[in-house]
Amino acid sequence: MESLFTLWGKRDPDWEIKYQKSVFEIFTEYGKTGVSQFTESRSKTFGAGYEIFIIAFFIGLYFNQTKPLVEDKAKRKGCGQPIMYWGGITERLGRVKYEKIREFMFAALIARTDIDFIALDKGEMTPRKAVDMLVDKMEQYANFGLDFLQERMEDNPNYFFKDTAFLRVFLDFLKKEDEEAIDDEDSPESLD
Repeated sequence: MESLFTLWGKRDPDWEIKYQKSVFEIFTEYGKTGVSQFTESRSKTFGAGYEIFIIAFFIGLYFNQTKPLVEDKAKRKGCGQPIMYWGGITERLGRVKYEKIREFMFAALIARTDIDFIALDKGEMTPRKAVDMLVDKMEQYANFGLDFLQERMEDNPNYFFKDTAFLRVFLDFLKKEDEEAIDDEDSPESLD
């Protein structure tokens, strides 16, 4: 029997088409073929569409926020490549493979998805059902992240066009987390 990681890696998660022009086409070479040094894609921050999907996933994960995708499958698109290939190609100058990120994503999904592993082990739940749950959680985190990116772009179209813009998003999250920890330390102990 194939592992959950292998089965999950064969999937191509969905995202909502409404983010194609506002996020995917702005930051990636999504849908482009025959890219050369003379095309506009040289100025794109990311290569394949799954790269912005990964960023969006981690935004949703770090903020621990999900947003269900629209139910209408006609309003969804896939990343165009199964997860098992994400980060495995070095087409851009200076870019290195980042295959390990798939393992980090999978580990985060295992930790944050309510899968009954005992039922899975007993055969009361199919591996397909478990992988469906993982992919659904992944898509929901990414959907929140894509919405977050779109809103930031609507508020300030130049927000993400600075060298450290995406890093700043994650540092802001960590700063917020540190502030909450300090607030918890300053709170008086419960008398219960």
